[in-house]
Amino acid sequence: MLISTIIPTHNRWPMVRRAVQSVLDQDDERSDVVVVDDGSTDGTAEHLAREFGSQVRVLQQNNRGVSAARNAGIKVCTTDWVALLDSDDQWHADKLRLQAEALAQNPDMRFCHSDEIWMRNGVRVNPMKKHAKRGGDVFAHCLPLCAITPSSAVIHRSVFEHVGYFDETLPACEDYDFWLRCSVHYPVLYVSERLLTRYAGHDDQLSQRYWGMDRFRVRALAKLILSGELNRQQHVLAMRELNAKIKVLKLGAIKRGNRQLLLELAAIRHKLLGQARVFDD
Repeated sequence: MLISTIIPTHNRWPMVRRAVQSVLDQDDERSDVVVVDDGSTDGTAEHLAREFGSQVRVLQQNNRGVSAARNAGIKVCTTDWVALLDSDDQWHADKLRLQAEALAQNPDMRFCHSDEIWMRNGVRVNPMKKHAKRGGDVFAHCLPLCAITPSSAVIHRSVFEHVGYFDETLPACEDYDFWLRCSVHYPVLYVSERLLTRYAGHDDQLSQRYWGMDRFRVRALAKLILSGELNRQQHVLAMRELNAKIKVLKLGAIKRGNRQLLLELAAIRHKLLGQARVFDD
């Protein structure tokens, strides 16, 4: 089982060096490494070539965002399986081996993720209960927030061919959008071991760069609901979550006098207004 690892990066040397090294240090060599340099100006491509040579394939593109970078990497891979790794995270040495073994024991599964360690500003922190990982049918669990960490995911190429790639129109929460689309159709295999370390607290994280992340989750939910791909139960759950998020965002927009956000929320409601779903009993 060969796996290609995709690492998008933008001006994150030497963080991306740590990420790449963690792939090369895997105790079972299964992975080709593709780093997509999304318009870096810090010499990332040159550093990678000098440090790792032919061990790493580097793609360079103009700065188009993390979704475009991930998609570019996925599309050049020739393997059936793709692993994602964010450039500020680090795999543990047994990650790919344990996930590959789990997938071999569950040959019908097309999507696998794992538990993780969180570090914030150099200090280990415990995730809240709402961030708990799980497997199986995770659609309901994915509705409130991003329930799967990209750096933990190993995905079969057929999943991308079925549900599409990462949404390049979303500046943030693109992973939330993608996991939702996947979980509509696919159960998730979960490896309970902590197989990676996530590092948070640096200024260039998307969660630090953009305010009101639920703005993007609302867009993703509305798109999903309008896609017509949800069954009755999924539709009810998605509408409930969408209405709850819109309510909170609307109250905040009124409080802050954010007319632009109010107009955006009104437009989403208008698109969904009168939507009649017919389900076969």
